Amino acid sequence: MPGGRLTYQDRQRIEQALADGAGYAEIARRLDRPTSTISREVGRNGGPGGYRATAAHRATAHRARRTGPVTRPPAGQSTGYGRDAAAVQAFEQQFAALMIQSGFPRMTARVLVSLFVSDGGALTAAELVDRLRVSPASISKSIAFLERIGFVTRRREPGQRRDRYAVDDGLWYRAWSLRVHVFRTWADAATRGAAVLGPDTPAGDRLQLMGEFFGLVCRDVERITAEWQAFLSTRGLPPQPDSRTAVAEPVR
Repeated sequence: MPGGRLTYQDRQRIEQALADGAGYAEIARRLDRPTSTISREVGRNGGPGGYRATAAHRATAHRARRTGPVTRPPAGQSTGYGRDAAAVQAFEQQFAALMIQSGFPRMTARVLVSLFVSDGGALTAAELVDRLRVSPASISKSIAFLERIGFVTRRREPGQRRDRYAVDDGLWYRAWSLRVHVFRTWADAATRGAAVLGPDTPAGDRLQLMGEFFGLVCRDVERITAEWQAFLSTRGLPPQPDSRTAVAEPVR
């Protein structure tokens, strides 16, 4: 398998292959390159629909002049803030595994953890492709899911052409607020159902218990919310939006 940088001719072949509808794995086979090389190349330079060989070649040369070669610290050496690179990598893997065990799709968990452990809390799609060594399509699907459940927000800095996907300190509060809104809806629906079916019937009693449970959950969360807002004030931080104003994701 050849090494070295992609040539202009390689990029022309990538552009043509994308136009023909070829996937990253097929293009990699044609060029005898790793699939990750192709996915990073395309992700950095406009994506499958916007990739152009000439623009990609110029952009790569410009990045090389501006930043010089980029290298990752070897295991055991320090990364930013004097951190141990191997320890950081191990934590990322453990954190992602925990989220996967909790029900997150594997790639979505990896994307979310990458955002969390980046000091800026925000990365572009191309940066995520480079960091995780996956295709832009995988990143796009995961980001769409995380945006839908309120875990990630989209930002674009003035003068920049690419979106950055970000997490912040209010993430868990917002995500939980959406769930609480759903729980209130379930509690109200269950209580109405109990009245319709009759509280003295087996089905009515079942729904009454459901309504009581979710009502208790909501009251407990309201108490926790008040404590959280008080904690934020001790840190000099602004209060976060009330969960009752949140728009819930549709229950499926």
